[in-house]
Amino acid sequence: MPHVALRIIPGVNTNETPAMNQAGVAQSNLIRYRYDPNGNHLVEKLGGWQRFVSTTQPAKVRALWAWEDTDSSAHLAVGTENLPASSQAQLSVITGASQSNITPRTATDNVTPAASSTSGSAIITITDATTTGITSYDSVYIPTQISIGGVVLFGLYACNPDGHINTTTYTVQAVDALGNALAATASSTSPALPQFATTSGSSTVTVTLANHGYAVGSDFPVLVATTVGGVTFYGRYPVQSVPSSSTFTITAPTQATATTTGYLNGGNAQFTYCFSIGSIPPGTGYGVGGYGRGAYGAGSAIVPSQGSPISASDWMLDNWGQILVACNTSTSAGAPLQPLWVWDPTSGSPYAQVIPQAPPYNAGFFVAMPERQIIAWGSTTDGIPDPLLVRWCDISNYASWIGTVQNQAGQYRLTRGSQIVGGMQGPQQGLLWTDVGLWSMQYVNQPYIWSFNEIGVGCGLIAKKAAGALNGVVYWMGPSQFYALSGEGVTPIPCPVWDVIFQDLDTTNLGKIRCAVNSLFGEVAWYYPTTASGGEVAAYVKFNVQLGVWDYGALGRSAWIDQSVLGPPIGADPPTRLIYQHETSPDADGQAMLPSFRTGYAAISEGDYKTFVDQIWPDAKFGYYGQTENTTFNVTIYAADFPGQTPRVYGPLPVTQATTAIFPRIRARLLAVEISSNDVGSFWRVGLVRYRAQPDGRY
Repeated sequence: MPHVALRIIPGVNTNETPAMNQAGVAQSNLIRYRYDPNGNHLVEKLGGWQRFVSTTQPAKVRALWAWEDTDSSAHLAVGTENLPASSQAQLSVITGASQSNITPRTATDNVTPAASSTSGSAIITITDATTTGITSYDSVYIPTQISIGGVVLFGLYACNPDGHINTTTYTVQAVDALGNALAATASSTSPALPQFATTSGSSTVTVTLANHGYAVGSDFPVLVATTVGGVTFYGRYPVQSVPSSSTFTITAPTQATATTTGYLNGGNAQFTYCFSIGSIPPGTGYGVGGYGRGAYGAGSAIVPSQGSPISASDWMLDNWGQILVACNTSTSAGAPLQPLWVWDPTSGSPYAQVIPQAPPYNAGFFVAMPERQIIAWGSTTDGIPDPLLVRWCDISNYASWIGTVQNQAGQYRLTRGSQIVGGMQGPQQGLLWTDVGLWSMQYVNQPYIWSFNEIGVGCGLIAKKAAGALNGVVYWMGPSQFYALSGEGVTPIPCPVWDVIFQDLDTTNLGKIRCAVNSLFGEVAWYYPTTASGGEVAAYVKFNVQLGVWDYGALGRSAWIDQSVLGPPIGADPPTRLIYQHETSPDADGQAMLPSFRTGYAAISEGDYKTFVDQIWPDAKFGYYGQTENTTFNVTIYAADFPGQTPRVYGPLPVTQATTAIFPRIRARLLAVEISSNDVGSFWRVGLVRYRAQPDGRY
C-alpha cells in the first residue's frame, strides 16, 4: 500500500465547505502558525500564560497601560468597570508586588447657591456647608450657570487658587472665553441661576440670567434636566433673541402647557467636587507617611476620605512622560462628567486628580506625537458632548486647552460621520475613526496646528478599542470586515474565517471588543463577545501579519497590552478577573491548555472510491528546542462518505516521540484529521501527516 503525505494548507478557513477545504484547517483553538521557507507554515501550540499578580481584581478589567517613571520604576495601570452595580469601578496601579487604588473620587451637591464677589477681583467665594474641607488640590465642576457680580460661573474650576483655606467655603477664579481671569464688576452676595419663563401654547421661552454674555445664534447649554411649564429642558438651545444683558430667548422642543416661571435645577446650584489629596486632618505633619503626604509640622498621615469612587464601564489610558493620564468612559449617554485625570507616581498623591482646564467630557483621548499633546475626541466646549469634536492641548502643557496665537491648543470638528468611534497615535500620524470612515491628523505647526483629512470611506471602526499598530501598519476591525492602513492606503484584509466572527458576534456588546497586538510573533488578534457568551468577551480571531494567515479559538481577554517595559504581552481574563502575562509558560496559569486543529475532508479520486487507511505516522516536534521532548498529543480521525453525514470517529489516539505509527483501520470516502492535546508543560509543532492508504472499492 502506498503512503500519502498530507501537506496542510497554511491558515484556517471556515468559509469553505467541508469537502472543499481538503488540505486546509477548518477548526482551530489556541494554535499559531510558524514560518516555513517551503510555504507550509507549520502549526504549533499557542504560548501560555501566568499570573502577573496573584490578586483578583475587584471587577472585570477593561483597560491596561504600562509605563516607566523617571526613577526607572515600571508601572501597570489597571482600569475596571463597575458593572454590575454591586461591584466597584477602580483605577489602580501595580508597581512591583504592590497595587495602589488611585480611583478618582467625586461628590455632588445640590444646594441653595451661596457666593460672594468683590468688585475688581476675579476670585469668587463659594459657601457649601454640605461638603467641607475643600483644599487647593481639589476642583469643582459647576454645570448650573451661576451669575454673581457681573460674571457667570459655569464649567470646571480649580479650587482655592488664592490659597484660601476654610471649613465651609472655598474660592474659584472666574475666567473669560479665552481662559483669562475675569474680574467682577460689582461686589455681591446674591448669586442667581437661570430662570425660565414659559407661556402656555408657545414654544418661545425667556431666560433671565444677569450679565449672561450670550448673542443671537450662540448656544445656551442646559446640563441639568429641568421642567418648567410642562417643558423639560436638557441639551443645547440656540439663542433666538437678546432683549437685554440679563435676558434672552430660546425655543423649547415642545409648546408649554402653562404660563409660569422656574429656575434651572429648581434654583439649586449643582457642584461636583473632584478630590485629589483630601483635607488635612488635625495632627497631620511632615515626616509622616510617604513623600508629599501631610502638612508641615504635624504628625499623622492624610487619610483620603472625601467623595466616592467614580463610575466607569470602561477606561482610556495613556502616559504623559511619567504621568498617567486616564479618562473614565461610559456606555450610557449623557454621563455628567468624563474629564481627564492625571496621576504622578512620584507625587505622593493618593489618587488621580482632574485636569480642571481640560474639557469636562470626553469620549476618549490619546497622547499625540511628534509634539506631546493630548488629543481628546467626542469632546465638548460647553459641557454637552459633541460626538465629532476633536480638542487638543498646548504642546507639553496639558493645562492649556483654549487656542490663542501664543499657543498650539485648538479644536476641529470632523465633517463626515455621526460620531468618532476611536482614535490612536499611529505611525507618523494621528488617526481618528468615525462610524463610516478614517481620518488622519498631520501636525503642521502654526497657524492650523493639525491638518485633518479623510483617507478612507466605508471603513469605520466597530468599537473604540478595535484598532492596533504593528510594524508600521495599522489594523482594525470594521462593522463587517477587517482593514489595514499602510503606505498603500486603506485596504480590506480578506478573512477566511469571516463566518466564525461576524455570524456569531454579539452586536449588543461591541464596545467590549479588544484589539490585541503581539509583536513577539507578528500577530494581531481581536477578542470579542459571541451570541452565546452572555455579553462577555469569550472568543478571538487572530491574524499573522507576516504569513498572511488566520486562526481562531475560544479565549476571552477584556484588556490587553503588547510587549512593554514589563515584558511580554499582558491580558485580563473576564471570568476570573485575573491579570495574566502571556508567552511565559506552556500552560494556562498552571492548568493544561486545550490546543487543537482539525482539517477539512480529504478524498481520493474525487470520492469515486472508498479509501482504506491502516497506518498514520505524524511528523512533529514534541517539546521546546534543547529540552526533553515528552509531549503527548492526540490524533483523531473523522470518516464519512458524504460531507453532511455525521462522521465516524476514530480516536483520540495518543502519540509521543516514541510512537512509530498508529493503526486506525478506516474505510471511508472522506477523511479529516484532528490534532489536540491536554497535558501540562507540553509544546508541539506539527509538520507532515503521512498515512498509508489505498482505494478500497468503487462507491
